[in-house]
Amino acid sequence: MSNSVLIKNKISRFNKIISVSGDKSLSIRWVLLSSLAEGVSKAKNLLLSEDVLASIKSIRKLGIKCVLSKNECKIYGKGLNGYKYKKDLLINAENSGTLGRLILGLLINSSKPIKLIGDKSLSKRDFKRVTDPLSKFGAKFKLKNNKNLPLMITGNQNLKPINYYEERGSAQCKSSVIFGGMLTNGTTIIKAKKSRNHTELLCKYLKLPITVKKSKNYDIIKVRKAKLIKPINYKIPSDISSSAFFIVLTALSKNSELTIKNVNINPSRTGIISILKKMGISIFFKNQKKYKGEKIADIKIKSPKIIKPINCPSKLNSGAIDEFLIIFLVAAKANGVSYFKNLSELNQKESPRLKWGEYILNNMGIKTITTKDSIKIFGNPNLKINNKIIIKNYLKDHRVFMASVIAALSFGGKWTIHDKDSIKTSFPSFLKTINKISYIKYD
Repeated sequence: MSNSVLIKNKISRFNKIISVSGDKSLSIRWVLLSSLAEGVSKAKNLLLSEDVLASIKSIRKLGIKCVLSKNECKIYGKGLNGYKYKKDLLINAENSGTLGRLILGLLINSSKPIKLIGDKSLSKRDFKRVTDPLSKFGAKFKLKNNKNLPLMITGNQNLKPINYYEERGSAQCKSSVIFGGMLTNGTTIIKAKKSRNHTELLCKYLKLPITVKKSKNYDIIKVRKAKLIKPINYKIPSDISSSAFFIVLTALSKNSELTIKNVNINPSRTGIISILKKMGISIFFKNQKKYKGEKIADIKIKSPKIIKPINCPSKLNSGAIDEFLIIFLVAAKANGVSYFKNLSELNQKESPRLKWGEYILNNMGIKTITTKDSIKIFGNPNLKINNKIIIKNYLKDHRVFMASVIAALSFGGKWTIHDKDSIKTSFPSFLKTINKISYIKYD
């Protein structure tokens, strides 16, 4: 069976209501925290992607029982000191940077050395950014090339609290240190550049010893040693990063409307909404409510008559860092030149996404000017694509695949997009969800 899709037709107008899969960030955090809880935690709408399944495999390796059924996941936590550390323990984070970095914070008190590995893509990513602060607690790390996987971690039973300055806006680094602080006597203080705050919200909901003081650009987070984590029963809300593909598909379609049900609209994740509204896209939140610290709503989108260009404020970057590939597609149809800057973090993802954004746009016939951390996009509201476009060799980055599908459906042309299986890491039902909006024949 072919592992590529061939798309030859633009999507037709639509007016639909859909649901998308559970939030990946929350799914992985739920798995990790539930593994340390006292008792049985249950989750519905858990995202059953490769990244989340890798998280479940990892806690099973640490002696934690997990039962998966069609509608529910149960984790039988054994408490904060419940992990079993066997000799020559190997944990495989596969493609998941979130799992790979966060779990290290939970292993800094391990009694035996543990080897952490990942797939080809994850093994190229920077783990020094998280092992540096974690080593200050007292854990020891040995990394390939002093920054990559595979790595060895040797825990320490006498951990010391740390002061940590997280200056990249990386929620993964921040969360890993929060987890480390929960295992350490004393108070760990984190000064963190603004980034998604799911870990803090979940910890506060669980009444764990964490405080957050917010300022304009940074948060001051204080973490003390946790004594007990209660079981966590959670209906995981839908993922805004997955929803974003359908938001953009609607924005780029003519005379179309879409409602996406029960989406997590955490303000640290809605950068794409702020950016698209500035570009003239009509987006509304309906039926807003709070659920276990997170904001949830139905998102309604209407396609615009005209898309405005944007000089994108850098302060919106961290809240939209996973969505820029599809934001660039909206800029491609804008009536003017759009500019995005301070985006070097995009090239630290599963693939160098800034370069891939440029590559896709150029193949579509859109002029760009790109530096190592910025891109100018010369929009064309009347763009029509008649040529063949082939997307391959992109390190199986799920977001490159999905952004290419949205581009093909929105702009036309004949697209062959390879490595369809890449979506299994984050959004296995992506193509099925597309077909709920407007059935597309994939050759």
